Amino acid sequence: MTARPRRSEREQLELFRALPSDLAPRDAQDLMAYPFFSLSKSHRVEPIEYRSGEIAIRVEAVPEHGMATIWDADILIWAASQIVEARDNGFRTSRLIATTPYEILTFVGRGTGARDYRRLRAALDRLQSTTVATTLRQPPANPRSRIERTSDAPATGRRMHRFSWINEWTERADAFGNPDGIELIVPDWFYKAVLDEALVLTIDRAYFSLTGGIERWLYRIVRKHGGRQKRGWRFDLRHLYVKSGSLSPFKRFAFELRAIIQRQPLPGYTLFLEIEAGGRTLLAFEPAPCGQAVEAVVLSGTRTIVPSGTDPSCYQEPKPHLTSSAQSENRRLNLESNKESNFCRSAPSGENRSPTGRKEDERRRHTAFSERDDDAGAASDPPARNGSGGAS
Repeated sequence: MTARPRRSEREQLELFRALPSDLAPRDAQDLMAYPFFSLSKSHRVEPIEYRSGEIAIRVEAVPEHGMATIWDADILIWAASQIVEARDNGFRTSRLIATTPYEILTFVGRGTGARDYRRLRAALDRLQSTTVATTLRQPPANPRSRIERTSDAPATGRRMHRFSWINEWTERADAFGNPDGIELIVPDWFYKAVLDEALVLTIDRAYFSLTGGIERWLYRIVRKHGGRQKRGWRFDLRHLYVKSGSLSPFKRFAFELRAIIQRQPLPGYTLFLEIEAGGRTLLAFEPAPCGQAVEAVVLSGTRTIVPSGTDPSCYQEPKPHLTSSAQSENRRLNLESNKESNFCRSAPSGENRSPTGRKEDERRRHTAFSERDDDAGAASDPPARNGSGGAS
């Protein structure tokens, strides 16, 4: 009796056709929090090694294609968005997805020219050829297993799971040989993460407009750890450097982070630096006041005063990028739009009065804390009044 030939993975999976609607972008939290991708568009073959407690990650590339980049990960964001949307609408999902290059390119904000199609094929090749080994979401290792005793499992206490970002992909053709889209199979590790609601986050569509690799990686870190928390989150710069998997020296990495803080490009978040008493530098981030990042450069002449009537808008003075307090409460006050400031008051037209009423300045002593228009034109001969005497 001859054994039946084993069916391929493609034959065992039910085909899921991608939804044509405009979907909210979703990202897997594990991919946002750990170094799985190259942050540079240059050809990288050097592995990524990361280890923290029970979490171990090793990403390897082949010389022919190089390592999958953070731009290539846009395809995985598209796949996650498709799977989550279909599940939420009661459709059956699968790891085998049928789509068209046009649908992927338009979703991630790319062009649809011949060069864009070639780049998409190259990205799919990198995702398929890049291999990942990780202990994330894996059961404890069996110390009696001979294989696990000789692997990385004893060092982390967890089993290693190995996969590629795309198991396989193929271009389809119709009966006449014309291109008819593509099919791709995502790995089970990724698919399970996407189906778990607790492991997926919605991201801002403006993410696809970020051009720098570190910018994209930083947004995903910020979105994962900061989320919608009012006080945001803080990271030690050295720790961030390790989590990035970057090949750049630390000084170059820190320089690029400071440049990003100056530009404030991350949608929905404000970035700034803090220095602890011991001298340690932290990158801090928090949700932007009006739901979008405050511009690092504002209208001319708006250092402390903003345009009249812009209290609910984003025309605010940028927050200082360097503070000396771990709580970052020592921000520069915006005297016109900061409702919590105890310095907010209405000053008479044409007068720049001091709230301190310094005694050494006779003229200021005569007019300090005055709220009435006739006080502005009063003579300097009468004796000075105290702060309460001028209030009504």
